[in-house]
Amino acid sequence: MISRVALVTGAGRNIGRAIALALARESAAVVVNVRSNASEAQAVVREIEAQGGQAVASLADVSEREAVDAMVDEVRQRYGRLDVLVNNAAVREESPFEAMEFEAWRNALGVCLDGAFHCTQAALPLLKASGQASVINIGGLTAHTGASRRVHVVTAKAGLVGMTRALATELSPQGITVNCVAPGLIDTARVGTKVPHHHAAQRNLVGRAGLPEEVAAAVCWLAGPNARYVTGQVMHVNGGAYLGG
Repeated sequence: MISRVALVTGAGRNIGRAIALALARESAAVVVNVRSNASEAQAVVREIEAQGGQAVASLADVSEREAVDAMVDEVRQRYGRLDVLVNNAAVREESPFEAMEFEAWRNALGVCLDGAFHCTQAALPLLKASGQASVINIGGLTAHTGASRRVHVVTAKAGLVGMTRALATELSPQGITVNCVAPGLIDTARVGTKVPHHHAAQRNLVGRAGLPEEVAAAVCWLAGPNARYVTGQVMHVNGGAYLGG
């Protein structure tokens, strides 16, 4: 029996996939969103079903409002509720600022920041009806430390922090908590992209890269019943790489 319904964007691989699997293990029915790779989404759905959970794949570009509205309407029709929204979709391109195309800038902000706006606003009626809803934005360490060749991504992730704090304030009367999880260096697979330039300079106290499952554990706690007194916060999962206030 499902206890909650969760929508995870960018859930085809890596951190998003780990979050979807972890929420399913905690008896949530999971909507596995990807932009276009249906085979990745279906693979995650099969993993969830193999562990006894419920899931459905949903293809939607979160930067496009019509696509998001259609996705949320599918959630409404299938489940009639939504309790957890994880805004994880993002891009990873790198470029020196001097050579950066405006299209790349807009794409990063469109997927990460506009996507979180579209998904949260479209899902708000269902989240309000839940009475115990959680919105969790996936930020990043570089939003707090900076990084070269990633001004578009860093700006988008930093914007998520501001969005988190503003929405936590505005949505608290509706019983909705809003938090941000900021991963540091995480051991993830990169299809068609190089290891990010700033990773070579990253150091932490633990002495290793984190695992997607460790980020997922933080998300699950924030989405769970024991974190209802926590809202408007940024939870850093980075092995001690960032010790700022």
